[in-house]
Amino acid sequence: MDGEAVLVALRAESQRLYEKVDGLPEGEWDRPSPCAPWTVREVFAHLTTAVGRVDSMLVEAEPKLEPEVEASAPELLVTAAGYYAPDERFSPAANGTGVDSAQEAAVSYADGRSLAEHFDSVWRSVAATCAKETPERRIRTRHGDLMLLGEFLVTRVVEVCVHGFDVAAGLGHEPWPTEEAAEVVARLLLGGRPYEAGRGVGGGYTGPTAGVGWDRTTFLRKATGRLPMTMAERMVAEGQGLHWLTLG
Repeated sequence: MDGEAVLVALRAESQRLYEKVDGLPEGEWDRPSPCAPWTVREVFAHLTTAVGRVDSMLVEAEPKLEPEVEASAPELLVTAAGYYAPDERFSPAANGTGVDSAQEAAVSYADGRSLAEHFDSVWRSVAATCAKETPERRIRTRHGDLMLLGEFLVTRVVEVCVHGFDVAAGLGHEPWPTEEAAEVVARLLLGGRPYEAGRGVGGGYTGPTAGVGWDRTTFLRKATGRLPMTMAERMVAEGQGLHWLTLG
């Protein structure tokens, strides 16, 4: 995926999210989110931490491999899709730790406005730092994965976009994904292909959700577990290349 397009998407989606919560009444932050047991405030604290990890990774020296291992470096690199593989990173124990961490982070801010302002400063710092790097710069994730910066930034777009769905739902609002972020997440889910709303098999369209007719936002919400999907819908989507992500 084009590194510049991913960074543009991160900027756009983060700005949109900040604008949606800027000035939010304090009581709204404590509404329940779809990510039980998190509140809107706790989901927001979680995604703020997730975005901020980029800066902390880039402070570290670029990972170097031993000469005898360097030749196999491409095989060692984890892709954005591989990052969401169903392994110990998304085990019940790991998810429980994540829940606790977000709850602890949420109460460290004086109020919702402070949290929102911190998120705004975090994403801007990350965007500025990444603009000075190349997408091919190697980073080591907190899980120990060796990744290219561009691939890891795709996962940060996922965090902001998908948890943006959760914030919106918790507040009782319609989802608000930006065009740029929706495109990045859709391509990740579809193995690099863009999403087109199903127009029906009879109309000659054979892409994802052919015959279903979802708009892209509905597709993203269903494919990330934010809306239910029937077995028939799953069969159509999987048959056309939907790659499921394991999301904590």
